Amino acid sequence: MRPLLCCLGLATLLGPCLACPSACSCSTKKNGRLLAECAYKDLQEVPEGLSSNVTILTLSANRISWLGQSSFAEVPEVQSLWLGYNQIGVVEPGTFALLVHLKNLDLSHNKIADFPWQDLRNLSGLQILKMNNNRLAGLPWDAFRSLKDLRSLWLNDNELTTLAEGTFDNLPSLSQLQIFNNPFNCSCKVFWLKKWTENTSVSITKGGSTLCVAPGRLKGRAVTDIPDHHCVAPSVQLTYLSNLDNTVMYDGLTLTLHCSVAGSPPPEIRWKIQTSSRRVEINGPNVARDGNVKQSQDRFLVFKNGTMAIPNFSKEDEGIYTCLAVNDVGTRDVSVNVALAGSENPAEDLLRDDPQASHLGGRSCYKGDEMDPSGAGEKLVIVYHMPRESKSRAGGAVPQVHLGTLLLALGIMLCC
Repeated sequence: MRPLLCCLGLATLLGPCLACPSACSCSTKKNGRLLAECAYKDLQEVPEGLSSNVTILTLSANRISWLGQSSFAEVPEVQSLWLGYNQIGVVEPGTFALLVHLKNLDLSHNKIADFPWQDLRNLSGLQILKMNNNRLAGLPWDAFRSLKDLRSLWLNDNELTTLAEGTFDNLPSLSQLQIFNNPFNCSCKVFWLKKWTENTSVSITKGGSTLCVAPGRLKGRAVTDIPDHHCVAPSVQLTYLSNLDNTVMYDGLTLTLHCSVAGSPPPEIRWKIQTSSRRVEINGPNVARDGNVKQSQDRFLVFKNGTMAIPNFSKEDEGIYTCLAVNDVGTRDVSVNVALAGSENPAEDLLRDDPQASHLGGRSCYKGDEMDPSGAGEKLVIVYHMPRESKSRAGGAVPQVHLGTLLLALGIMLCC
């Protein structure tokens, strides 16, 4: 009786360890890992009945077309998962999210066009990721951000036309990368990739076969061969002028900022404004040639040539004004911290504080030598003329300049 009980007890202990679907063959490797070999079985889905302590699961060369959240629920300890050469076209979010022990994941030679990249955030121990020979047309820039142990990444033979700058950042262990045989559009959006390959120690397999498909002038050239002169990072310069000569504060002051940019391709101009009461972002001109304001944000008038005008500039408009130049190579910005002050004798008061300051028609612009340690940019103090008899009026409400007249004047001066 005792030997029988021992055998029953041993079977109870070993039973779960040896659980294996009929279509698979399961065995224990010399290192103690449990292998479930289910390749070449004509399977249309992940089989049920796998042991919970399977660490190597091979499902290559089947006819699996779909993976869902429950597909690998039975194997939470799996470390190597081989799914190459199937017909997988759908991968539901959460399919791999709980497989925190995963080190090797092979999804090559499938039909994957859309992948739940957020699932990779939990797979910090992943070392090999094979996504080659699929239908991937794009990747989020932070797709691999959490994969600190990733050594080998295969993305070749997909439909990638571009890669976002920073895609391969924060991968300290990466030693092998394959991105060849993708139809790259070698606009300046991928110029960073050329620079990255020149400076990285990562081995890029068949780098010479990582070719441009477009534009026409670069077709057939390696991505690493994009001419430098085609792609130039932006440069930006900000100049300013307080306008409307011979007026005083209560008649209305217009501050004009002009953003000059250069680069290839020509940079877009954007503005960011931070005052004590609000934050505004303007991503393009809002004033048309005819002087009409195209957007509801008519407090800050932005013209196509890079000029911004702020009519009736007041203490409420004090703050940081930033011009950004943006193209496919990068972004540059410059800021000015604008403040407002009144004086009966602006030239004398300003020169008393700074003998190097200049006087402009009753109002002066002061450009400080020291940069604001907060990164706010140079300090611009507009000192406007305030006659003695007008002080009481300036302390009250400021009458509005007629906007239509101002727009027409600026439209003629700035939009042509």
